[in-house]
Amino acid sequence: MLPEVDALHRTGSIVRIPPSQDVPITHRVRRILDCEPIHRLGSISQLGMVSLVYPGATHSRFEHSLGVYHNALQLLARFSGDPSFDGMVSPRFAEAFVFAALVHDVGHWPFCHPIEDMRLEELGEHEARAAEFLEHGELAECLDMDWQCDANDVLTLLYPRCRPSDQDHAGVRFLISCLSGPIDIDKLDYLQRDSLHAGVPYGRNFDMGRLIKSMCVHPETGELAIGEKGRTAAEMMVFSRYVMFSEVYWHHAVRSATAMLQRAVCLLQNRIDLPSTLRLTDGPWIAMLRRAAEGSVAEPLVEGLFGARRRLYKRAAEFDLIDGAEVHQSLARRPYWWLVACCEQLANQLAQRTGVAIHAADLLIDAPPVKLEVDIQIDVVCRDDQVRSLGQVSPVASALANRQFDNQVKRVRVFVRDELKRVLQDHLGSDQWQEELMRAGRTLEEELV
Repeated sequence: MLPEVDALHRTGSIVRIPPSQDVPITHRVRRILDCEPIHRLGSISQLGMVSLVYPGATHSRFEHSLGVYHNALQLLARFSGDPSFDGMVSPRFAEAFVFAALVHDVGHWPFCHPIEDMRLEELGEHEARAAEFLEHGELAECLDMDWQCDANDVLTLLYPRCRPSDQDHAGVRFLISCLSGPIDIDKLDYLQRDSLHAGVPYGRNFDMGRLIKSMCVHPETGELAIGEKGRTAAEMMVFSRYVMFSEVYWHHAVRSATAMLQRAVCLLQNRIDLPSTLRLTDGPWIAMLRRAAEGSVAEPLVEGLFGARRRLYKRAAEFDLIDGAEVHQSLARRPYWWLVACCEQLANQLAQRTGVAIHAADLLIDAPPVKLEVDIQIDVVCRDDQVRSLGQVSPVASALANRQFDNQVKRVRVFVRDELKRVLQDHLGSDQWQEELMRAGRTLEEELV
């Protein structure tokens, strides 16, 4: 048993995080938390633009990392003494799992996810940046000093670029599925923590303790599965995730702010060396963006987000698979540069239609990004030892946890400046917006050919 798992049941040093959660801290974990790359996560918001709509959602990635670490310890405690687990997970990789849980967000920068969705050439994925912190600097020293594992072991779990040795392969596959899979220790924390800080109940309506207790090793794949007693908890987690995306992460005002940030970054690429800003925290990053935007077309966007007064663009049109399926299917998962070009074409069309001067930056098209969300289709080991997917034993999961999840909760929306919305309302209804968007897309495709 690792000292951190043992500390779950002993009196010792703890860190208290919401909601009334005692996270055990050993000396070697304390040294990790005090390292600059991890300490800086305390000044990086977990939810970014969500706090403009839900004021309490200002919790940090540091708090979330502690929650994921705590979940990792509870999972290891659940499997302690389980022959199927002990026979395939070596102590080395058990330590790597704990370390990976602590540092899984170390590569994040401010407003990382919306900027990643733009897929800018000069920026890679935040997971890939973990290597530079684990192979050099303070975290590398912590690994050498206190832990039996090394950087390759941790990276194999976080960002599987290295193959483990044959004897560890099965255990590693299992641990990877616990860190990043249909039901993992990351989702178990962020759904409940984000819900708590946003002040909504949706992400807390599942029994995490029951879910962890029901976890088991998949008899065929060797990955994480759940026993039949955890089926209801898993169903509720699927529904919690669905509602959190619908009401929090993809709330229309949150998406307006996200679209404004993305367009501002797009407009300011020539003024900002983005790779050089990746080690900043929220405050300095925002100050940098505001300085870069001064006197530019992007200034109203940036000041509307971070200035003295909140001024978000307004929702002018919205389409999903029920209302406006053709538009949704045409614009969803388009590259970001394509959406910007489509906005330019749309602005020209609307200017001709209304007789009002409309700049391309006055319009924002927000659509589901290229990257799909991970499906929650975990396997359930039933009492008769038969293995069935959650969707097969649960109509709720079957309806919500499939590839259409993104299309159900992630709508295509057009946002416009507040003053412009009033003008456009006199000229366009829903049908006209659909017509103009489809025409803009077709024209753009013709030009690209």
